[in-house]
Amino acid sequence: MANLLETIELRTHDSCDWSVIWMHGLGADGSDFVPVVPELGLDPSVRIRFVFPNAPAIPVTCNGGYVMPAWYDIISLDKDSRAVDVEGIIQSRQRIRDLIDRENARGIPCHRIFLAGFSQGGAVAYTTGLTHPEPLAGIIALSTYLPVPRLVIEEATGANRNTPIFIAHGTEDDVVAPELGMLARDFLQQHGYAFQWREYPMPHSICLEEMQDMGAWLNESISAP
Repeated sequence: MANLLETIELRTHDSCDWSVIWMHGLGADGSDFVPVVPELGLDPSVRIRFVFPNAPAIPVTCNGGYVMPAWYDIISLDKDSRAVDVEGIIQSRQRIRDLIDRENARGIPCHRIFLAGFSQGGAVAYTTGLTHPEPLAGIIALSTYLPVPRLVIEEATGANRNTPIFIAHGTEDDVVAPELGMLARDFLQQHGYAFQWREYPMPHSICLEEMQDMGAWLNESISAP
């Protein structure tokens, strides 16, 4: 497969039956969430591979055009909505689909692949997961929002109508306002998706309780019939 994103990988066993593709936030890189994995408390018998891709470096308008790792350009940072580069989101969705294809080629079917993301990476996880043509194992959306609801409405697939979703947001988040996370939650509720919503007293970050809740959700999702 040509032009795959660079990735960092972490495996719990030599061979794996499950995968998590985890997208970092704006300006970060694939190493950002590697230290989280040991804190999840996953069942040690679960054979799972974590794939942490690096976003390409692009100019970001809301940061004065500064070039940084980003999944798409953000035109403005508004408390209640965001002006974003829709074409950039579509391109990043394809890059994640390419990584899903690679996991398929390595023996992991889509229904055993989770998409996870923090902040801007969570926006890509939402968009990719809700529009993927095959059912996925689940979506993890951390401190994030739904960047282009219209795109999801137009391209949502029945295959992922019942895909479980874990959503977490900090009540003190001053980067992605809690209201934006709630708008995504309400969108999912209005369109009949199954999700868990969790709030934590934290800023734009991740906390131990959140990691443990996420790990419990993963264990439950993996063990579900």
